[in-house]
Amino acid sequence: MKTNCHLVIFTRYPRLGTGKRRLAAQTGAVEALRFQRVSLANTLLKLGNDARWSTWLAVTPDHSGPWPSRYGIVRQGTGDLGQRLMRVTNRLPTGPVLIIGSDVPGIPPDLIAKGFSLLEGQDAVFGPSSDGGYWAVGLRRRPNAPNPFHDVRWSTAHALADTMRNLQGRNVALLPKIDDVDDIASLARYPKWGMLHGSRPG
Repeated sequence: MKTNCHLVIFTRYPRLGTGKRRLAAQTGAVEALRFQRVSLANTLLKLGNDARWSTWLAVTPDHSGPWPSRYGIVRQGTGDLGQRLMRVTNRLPTGPVLIIGSDVPGIPPDLIAKGFSLLEGQDAVFGPSSDGGYWAVGLRRRPNAPNPFHDVRWSTAHALADTMRNLQGRNVALLPKIDDVDDIASLARYPKWGMLHGSRPG
């Protein structure tokens, strides 16, 4: 695998009362914040130091922090999710890009490697989720970077279908289906989310 692959983790700075609002409404703000912190830490521990790709954090708010200095930092900026995804994609150095969220517990490194391997022959790759969205999106970006994020109905059952519609005529591959965590029902699918790398955090 080429070493100019870029793994981007989209994340919000973990702070009480921000982010994961649906989850917080059901579990309480403190538990939702704990999930944010643990999930991001586990994602970085498992994926962030793999020599097969460079790891970037796409962060919001733009001037939040501190963030770990060992990773590249790119600001998401303003706009809807599609505008922020495309902005981050366009700001990265040359090479294929694979974007994931920080709210999918336990993504194995070999699955990320498979995504980049698929991008050697495909224009785009998606990791679908059961709610109609996707946990990963990758773009080869050569000879040019398509914009698949125009007029996507985000946070609906149509998000993946809308995005793939924008890629008609392009070669697209799919990774296995994995669910991210948006609410208490999806959190229940990961009963050991706090123990992915050892003892449960306090």
